[in-house]
Amino acid sequence: MARYPLNLPQQLKQEAESWAQRQGISLNQFILWATAEKVGALNQQLDDPQFPQITYRRGASGVPTPVIRGTGIRVQAVAIAHGQWEMSPSAIAKQYSLSVKQIEEALAFFAAHRAEIESHMTLEEKLVKELNG
Repeated sequence: MARYPLNLPQQLKQEAESWAQRQGISLNQFILWATAEKVGALNQQLDDPQFPQITYRRGASGVPTPVIRGTGIRVQAVAIAHGQWEMSPSAIAKQYSLSVKQIEEALAFFAAHRAEIESHMTLEEKLVKELNG
């Protein structure tokens, strides 16, 4: 791993530290994560500009999966909590230590990309069944 000295404006550093703490990770890990997300998004050009809080991350399966930017929380987890567990956006936000705005955008993204996300969910369910025999 290469080292790179980084100077951040004080306010940005404080906000990044706050987000890192909410995610239960170090500031260094948060900055690495954020940089990886941004570079990945630029390389893939998958992000939908209508949903700036949502980005794609490649999971263990190698399939790009939409997540709430700056977190590891998948859009499908938010959609399941809302649709199947009947949780309100504010309850989901509280559960994941996110803003209601982030949850509402994730739900709007799910509505706009429902076929893609449901297809991925079906594939995951199939893989789990195969693994559990």
